[in-house]
Amino acid sequence: MTDHPARYPDQVLTERLLLRRTTDADLPAVTEVLGDPAAHVHNPARPRTPREVAELLASWREHWRADGIGYWAVLSRESGELLGVGGLRVHVVGGERVLNLSYSFRTRHWGRGYATEMARASLERAAVSHPDLPPVVVTAPENTPAQRVAEKLGLAHAGDVEQDPEEGELRVYRRP
Repeated sequence: MTDHPARYPDQVLTERLLLRRTTDADLPAVTEVLGDPAAHVHNPARPRTPREVAELLASWREHWRADGIGYWAVLSRESGELLGVGGLRVHVVGGERVLNLSYSFRTRHWGRGYATEMARASLERAAVSHPDLPPVVVTAPENTPAQRVAEKLGLAHAGDVEQDPEEGELRVYRRP
C-alpha cells in the first residue's frame, strides 16, 4: 500500500448519508443499482450481471487494499437503505494517475443531491489523504447530469479521452 499523509476513512457520515466500504452482503442491493438498465441511460458501461457485480465488489476491496482509497456503499442515514455506490479510486486517465470520481444511484433517488453530497465528502477527505492525485470525472458526452455534478464540485471540462474503443470518447472534468 502506498504511504499517504493521512488515512482515507473506511466510513463517513454526512448530513444525510452513511458512506462505508462495500461488503459481500451488499451484493443484492448493488446489483439492483448496477444492473438496472434505466440507471445506465447515460453510462458508457452496460448494466451488470450479479456475477459481474460480485467481481466489481472484489476489485473495489482490492483498490482499498492497494491504494488506501476506493468506492463506498452510499446509504441513507435515516432508513439504512443502500441508495447507490460511489467515491474515488486511483485510476489512469490519458496516461496520468488520478482519482476517478464515480457514482451510480437507484433511479428513484436521482435529483435529490445525493451524488453531490457523497462526492463533496469524498473530495474533502482525499484532499488530505491523497493530495498528490488530482480528482477527475470521466463521463459520456451525453451524461449531462454527471457533468452538472462535476461543475457543482468546481470541476471543468478539460478535454476528451478514449480509454476503451467500445465506450468511445469520454469527457474529462478536472479542477481548472
